[in-house]
Amino acid sequence: MNTRTMLILYFLILNLIGLSAMVIDKILAMERRFRIPESVLFILAFLGGAAGCTAGMLIFHNKNRKPAFRYGLPLILILQITAWIALHVGTSRIIYL
Repeated sequence: MNTRTMLILYFLILNLIGLSAMVIDKILAMERRFRIPESVLFILAFLGGAAGCTAGMLIFHNKNRKPAFRYGLPLILILQITAWIALHVGTSRIIYL
């Protein structure tokens, strides 16, 4: 298995975990039980699961009232997409002014 395939699997699995964590947190909130700490949700997003966490927030209306999540998760997602594009474009195509 090459590095690219491993990276894709890593991000796919982490985004599924992030989405699952948001769903579980929403279910726990509806049952008024102990919830997943916000720091854990942000760690999942920082490690590469921002798309899954953002999708979970938007689809299941979980944590969408909190500004840290409303603006933070999409910002992390944008940074991850930018980094992914930068890695795939490579330094050979950077134009220096």
